[in-house]
Amino acid sequence: MTLFKKNPFGHYLFLKLWLIRIAGLLTHQRFKGFNNLQIHGSEILKTLPDNNVLFVSNHQTYFADVAAMLHVFNASLSGRDDSIKNVGYLWRPKLNIYFVAAKETMKAGLLPKILAYAGSISIERTWREKGQDVNKQVKMSDVSNITKALDDGWVITFPQGTTKPWKPIRRGTAHIIKKNKPIVVPIVIDGFRRSFDKKGIRIKKRGILQSMEIKAPLEIDYENETMDQIVEKLEYAIEQHPSFLKVIPASEILSEEELNKERQWRY
Repeated sequence: MTLFKKNPFGHYLFLKLWLIRIAGLLTHQRFKGFNNLQIHGSEILKTLPDNNVLFVSNHQTYFADVAAMLHVFNASLSGRDDSIKNVGYLWRPKLNIYFVAAKETMKAGLLPKILAYAGSISIERTWREKGQDVNKQVKMSDVSNITKALDDGWVITFPQGTTKPWKPIRRGTAHIIKKNKPIVVPIVIDGFRRSFDKKGIRIKKRGILQSMEIKAPLEIDYENETMDQIVEKLEYAIEQHPSFLKVIPASEILSEEELNKERQWRY
């Protein structure tokens, strides 16, 4: 890797390399120290091609979810099975991993801007802006940037577009899948909402068991399946289909404050 080599978005790979190393060292204990990240299915990552892979996941915090995935991805590619023990994997991380994030989120402060350089594809949300519901047209430049990232490597996206559980899958993700025909790998995470604040920066509680399950790639008929069929398939894959509400414990739906009120009312 030459000193001044850039990725398709004009970011210097040497600078991105050091940002990932430093951010990785600073965040490692959040998943292997203060809390314990339980990983399942990371062996799947070693079988994937170098590009045109789309990871779809439920979303619990702005930044901790992605940070954990970067740790798990790089640890697995370095030969570790379901473990992020020993941060030596950060020395030679995979540099063509990107994640989709709201533009307004990635502009809110210095840390998000640094993380943006490390791999975000910033898009304008068409349904939400500054805490208000909106209905805006999709920017084609956002779609083309995701395509550009898939052409170069792996992309992480959170198709619900929010950290609130049980929200509907955005059809834009199905459109990206139909257009680019990527390998689609579902990820289900848990415990991050209890561990961190909403941004995923401040540690809210220690000793929490976090989990990340990487599932086998979805079987998708890109030509014949409709957008609605793909959306439903994604809902089931990341365990956010309404039917899962029947078997999810209350602690996954209610906040801690709401749970305390519920306990007081019952007892």
